[in-house]
Amino acid sequence: MPEPGPFTLAPPMAKTLLTGATGFIGAHLARALVERGDDLRITVREGSDSRQIDGLDVEAVKCDVLQRRSVRRAMQDVDKVFHAAGMTSVRPGDAERLFEVNVGGARTVLGEALRAEVDRVIFTSSAAALGPAARGETATEDQVFTAGHLGIPYVNSVHEAEVEAFRLAARGLPLVVVNPSVTFGPGDVHVTSTRLVRSFLLGRVPAYADGALNVVDARDVATGHLLADEGGTVGEQYILGGRNFTFDRLFADLGRLSGVDPPLKVSRPLAAVTAGFVRMGSGLTTLTPAEVLAASQFWTYRSTKAKRELGFSARPHEETLEATVAWYLDREHDRIVRGRRSQPLQYRLAGAAISAAEQASSVAGSVLGGLGLRRR
Repeated sequence: MPEPGPFTLAPPMAKTLLTGATGFIGAHLARALVERGDDLRITVREGSDSRQIDGLDVEAVKCDVLQRRSVRRAMQDVDKVFHAAGMTSVRPGDAERLFEVNVGGARTVLGEALRAEVDRVIFTSSAAALGPAARGETATEDQVFTAGHLGIPYVNSVHEAEVEAFRLAARGLPLVVVNPSVTFGPGDVHVTSTRLVRSFLLGRVPAYADGALNVVDARDVATGHLLADEGGTVGEQYILGGRNFTFDRLFADLGRLSGVDPPLKVSRPLAAVTAGFVRMGSGLTTLTPAEVLAASQFWTYRSTKAKRELGFSARPHEETLEATVAWYLDREHDRIVRGRRSQPLQYRLAGAAISAAEQASSVAGSVLGGLGLRRR
């Protein structure tokens, strides 16, 4: 009988650091990493709402991604980093904070990852960092960014954060970037990526313009991060997207699932004016003109590269919409029912606002014409 050989010790489990674990994508990603078996450390900012990750077998450390010293402590003994911390907003007053968190956070966390010589970094960017596609078309990772002229701070901030990430990659950071599109699904406790769905269900989207967006499930985005970690090429980026929707189709589907009537469709020039009129006339917390501008673009993308190189796939869009609507109905059922009852009045106010905006536009056109001027 042969003598038993010497015992072989299993290699130590890799230590993974995740920032942004209390966010919508981050919480789903934290669960996916734990399920994969990672020895997971997460950063938690003081005062953060951690309901979505309570009970997970993780090591939580207090850390602000803008404070280099605390990031350096969190990075100790780490083998790989998932940087998913960021801020999503199209509110005009949030512009400075967006650049501080998205660009400054990327600079600090990824810079410390380079210093610590980690083996792998997966950076959560956004499809918005590529800018919108041409109307009626879809964009890929190769699209040249030309969206700066739109003046949307969130879009510009995530683009600059991505530029910062690739600058560090050029210095040796083993970086892979993922670009999720608009992320739906259950669990958006901070009402960030799914704010459009909630506003629709509460009857707070009185009007919309001709635009489109790509919707992907947060659970698929989490899986896409793992695929990028396991098979992504260093220095490359991958769009993680699902179904491209026109707003006509999206609102029709949301209406069918919820019983809420779709909002009124208006021309793009009237959409921003209408938003302002409705805010003043009804007291509703509706979409701002900046949000209307963003919504009137075609945020439509192809995930061909992620499918081909990573094996990424998105679940059927019906499942994602159903899960998102069901989650909000469970959390805010009574408010949504009240909103549905008051919706006819809100839409009458919206109709009055649209009529007023149309009249104002007609008067302005007459005045400019009389002066021999043309609007540009």
